[in-house]
Amino acid sequence: MIRVPNVRVVDEDGSQLGVMPTYEALRLAQERGYDLVEVAPMAAPPVARLLDYGQYKYEAAKKEKEARRHQRSVDFKEVRLKPKIGQGDFDTKVRRAIQFLEDGDRVKVACQFRGRELTHAHLGRDLLLKFADLVKDHGAVERQPLLEGKSMSIVIASTHKPKPQAPPAADSRGVPRPPSPVGESPAPAGAAPAPAGATMPVGAQPPPTIESNGAPAVPRPATPVRAAEGENPTGGTAAPAAPAGE
Repeated sequence: MIRVPNVRVVDEDGSQLGVMPTYEALRLAQERGYDLVEVAPMAAPPVARLLDYGQYKYEAAKKEKEARRHQRSVDFKEVRLKPKIGQGDFDTKVRRAIQFLEDGDRVKVACQFRGRELTHAHLGRDLLLKFADLVKDHGAVERQPLLEGKSMSIVIASTHKPKPQAPPAADSRGVPRPPSPVGESPAPAGAAPAPAGATMPVGAQPPPTIESNGAPAVPRPATPVRAAEGENPTGGTAAPAAPAGE
């Protein structure tokens, strides 16, 4: 409810109607079939607009949902080093940290000390400062090297904007595909069914046969095959019978 005595009124087309008493602005809104909504309460005098409040709330919620869809939360990644790390491994860690920073994430670079390595903590500090210098084009040091127990770390904040998350892939009908089980690749859209001679998994039952009239086919009993003379029913050649008395 608008409690101020006077408001600056904007009509449904965005035209300025000037400053008028609040009761007169309410009467004007009722005559035109709109609601009187206070859109700038901190102005002097407050600004009220003639509009459909239900549609206004719907469009505001739609814009907020669209903005949430394109935004991405910033993750906190961690890269671990050792004071005696090799140059090749060090370069790999640097490239990995640059990937995180390009995605808009923050990176914590930690140097782990073991045993008496802690007595040479300055080596870890120099290593972290060298690491930060190599990624300075993609991030800025947010926290200087700090020793915590047996680990010294720095925090690097990205200078890139977070990348929006990609929506899940959809099929030809526009329906998002469910994630595939581990070890299986999803079938491409419009792929033909498996051929009739394809190998079936162990224990799987073949699909029922359908007659031309649409009814399921009734399985017919197998016709026994009579073995020819001198032939074994199992598929081999039968041995000749021994003469009687032998």
